[in-house]
Amino acid sequence: MDNSFTKRVCCAAAAGWWTVLVGAIWLTASWLIWLCILHIRPAWLLTLWGGGELGLGWEQVQSITLTFMAVAKLILMTVLLVTLWLTLWSRRLKRIAD
Repeated sequence: MDNSFTKRVCCAAAAGWWTVLVGAIWLTASWLIWLCILHIRPAWLLTLWGGGELGLGWEQVQSITLTFMAVAKLILMTVLLVTLWLTLWSRRLKRIAD
């Protein structure tokens, strides 16, 4: 097997783990911020989201936020599985090269 290909797969796996780490930190921080915002329920948030014109209430805001966080977690889980696959593949390539 070509040694440069093995290095590229290993680098892709390392970059994937950094992506998972940053994504998990971002998702956790945004979830905590949204929990605080949804607990405080500032009036400016409904105005910012068009609550006055569209009749958007806090139930819809909570639903939208929960849906967004669920989709973000699914995307992060997909990235995690791909990264795990790349890591296992790079280990197998190294073992074959030796």
